[in-house]
Amino acid sequence: MKAIGLAVLVIAIGVAPACTVTAPATVSLGEFEGRISRQVLVSTQDEYNSAARAAQPGDAIILASGVWRDFDLVLDAEGSESAPIHLLAEQPGQVVLSGQSSLRLGGQHLVVSGLVFKDGYTPLNEVISFRVDAERLAFNSRVTNTVIENYNNPDRVQRDTWVVMYGQNNEFDHNHLSGKLNSGPTMTVRLNSENSQNNNHHIHHNYFGPRPVFGSNGGETLRIGTSHYSLTRSGTLVENNFFDRCSGEVEIVSNKSGGNTYRGNTFYESRGTLTLRHGNGTLVEDNLFDGNGAPYTGGVRVINADQTIRNNLFRDLTGTRFSGALVVMNGVPDSPINRYHQVDGAAIVGNRFEQVSTIELGEGSDAERSAIPINSSFKNNIVIGSREVTPFNLYDDMSGIAFSENYTNLKPPAELSDGFVVLAQGDSVPLVTSSPDTFGVLKSETGVTWFPKPNAASPFEGGRTIEIGPGENQLFEAISTAAPGDEIVLKPGAYNEAKSIAVQMPVTVRAAEAGTVSLSFERRNLFLLSADGALKLSGLAVSGTSAPDNVGNSFIASTTRGGPGNHIVELHDMSFEDFEINRAFSIVTAAKGTFFDRVEVRNSSFRNVSGVPFKFDGETDDFGIYNVEYLIIADSTFENVRGSVASIYRGGRDESTFGPHAFITGSRFENIGAESAPLAVLHGAQNIKIENNQLVQSQPVRFVITTGIPKVAHAGNTDSNGEQVSALSTEDLRK
Repeated sequence: MKAIGLAVLVIAIGVAPACTVTAPATVSLGEFEGRISRQVLVSTQDEYNSAARAAQPGDAIILASGVWRDFDLVLDAEGSESAPIHLLAEQPGQVVLSGQSSLRLGGQHLVVSGLVFKDGYTPLNEVISFRVDAERLAFNSRVTNTVIENYNNPDRVQRDTWVVMYGQNNEFDHNHLSGKLNSGPTMTVRLNSENSQNNNHHIHHNYFGPRPVFGSNGGETLRIGTSHYSLTRSGTLVENNFFDRCSGEVEIVSNKSGGNTYRGNTFYESRGTLTLRHGNGTLVEDNLFDGNGAPYTGGVRVINADQTIRNNLFRDLTGTRFSGALVVMNGVPDSPINRYHQVDGAAIVGNRFEQVSTIELGEGSDAERSAIPINSSFKNNIVIGSREVTPFNLYDDMSGIAFSENYTNLKPPAELSDGFVVLAQGDSVPLVTSSPDTFGVLKSETGVTWFPKPNAASPFEGGRTIEIGPGENQLFEAISTAAPGDEIVLKPGAYNEAKSIAVQMPVTVRAAEAGTVSLSFERRNLFLLSADGALKLSGLAVSGTSAPDNVGNSFIASTTRGGPGNHIVELHDMSFEDFEINRAFSIVTAAKGTFFDRVEVRNSSFRNVSGVPFKFDGETDDFGIYNVEYLIIADSTFENVRGSVASIYRGGRDESTFGPHAFITGSRFENIGAESAPLAVLHGAQNIKIENNQLVQSQPVRFVITTGIPKVAHAGNTDSNGEQVSALSTEDLRK
């Protein structure tokens, strides 16, 4: 820990001073100037604990710059409105809490600022908690100018939450939360006691950075309330926050309490919607939902009573169904508290929908969700669709919504036509109540100024080019010294690897000249992916003949040992041959508890494989968890594969995710699946494309429907004679 400078006043720790003592400034106090009467600089956990016990109104405990590891940081104290007790970093961003660290606040009028949580995970259920325990909550307290980055439990399914607000009248502002990968919302507001209800919390100017696809329920970025307390008032104000690529699951924000306001926020390239899942009387206004054309981007999903959605801008949104630009759900008659309450008294007024794919009305209509919206209005809205037909989809009787004084560029359904003026081409758009620049908040106005916000560049870009020659363990040596984004270029020749290679960052491996590099390996797995591990391979000829005589070898495998991550594998212009030294030899295998964002195979060949080349079926618990979001196989050939080419499993009936996706196109399959195994097994996939393939001595893909209404396309598939064949066999488990 950094030594304390000589200019700092030495104060006896553990004994409260009899009078106010002013020390020379140890930090630039900025906005806190004038409310602090005494500073205590501490450099060890013991010194901190003594200072915290002695803290009086007006005190500032200053954590010395450096790394504080495995620190259970507790501030349990009583400040006052005019003289809060502060916990500050000596230099904002230079105090890092790592390992198994956490922060708990209890008492009144506390302020925390300038901390960074990274390189570890919380040993508790919460990283930052506005309570010390169930009896000691925080009130009138604030956390600001603080960062939590990639602070993930190594067990992906181990649930925790980064920030939880309890108590009343607390503030969370100008913070940076980015990169949550394991189960549980990024941030929640809890109402599980009377002292946490009617809380009037204020959540503002925070940067909610990328939350990658989680692959199951439990990936919300913000949740306010729970179904158990959903009919209770929270009264939380959420304004001027930037949600950047927050795509964990279909609910970006899950509102599960009453009386909340979402105002002036920006949702950028975020999959899913601000979902009014439970609770009544919520206001959604002046927000910007900017999908920028990214997949599954949506706006607001409306459920329950007395919800108001007004003066929002929805633009360039591609989502459909639960992820539409606006989704008004059907409810369950006499719904239990945890299901879907009927939409009653919704006011959807003065919004602009620009280039949106769908507006879904009566979504979810089925035998259970049969209660249509009632006593509701859709008025003074502008709807500009992005397709050739109206974005409105009606799934039930919408007579309970009064449509009036709206404008659209595409003829609406006949049932809604009286409520719209259809604009002719070239007509100016009326009812411009606000400039587009007035909706939402700029990214630069949120978070902290001293910590970088993640960019959207490819993970395989920005590194060095490292050239290596043939021989033994050359790849192992090169990757062991590589940095994220590096590209390793292989000169022509033969490469043999006797060691497994741990990959915990994005790296590219390519042949300097395609077809001139041969690669063999002697371990059960050549590449083991964990943490941020990602691989882009091209131009290599890989042989499995040197692998050990084991059942279940795999060229690439994932592991939980190095921590969770969303992996990417790209195989371009590759050839794989003789992966049959024993049974069940695969190319890519996902271990239980691991996840691949994308596995993309293009212009590659696979010959003589004893197992399932692409195996993503480690999650068989039927909890809605799965191993891969996108499997893309294009323009490739497979010959003599004993198992199915691919196996994907997503069980259960949860509706919180968009995947898995399986796209198999333009490829040739010959002699696939000994003993009549199907070409591929896609259990619970939500988006399938099987098109323009040739099947020779191969069975169709087996598709098992478990939930939702999957998108399915299969056409142009032929046999060796060019005759059309059915490439898909479907089994529906929803019945």
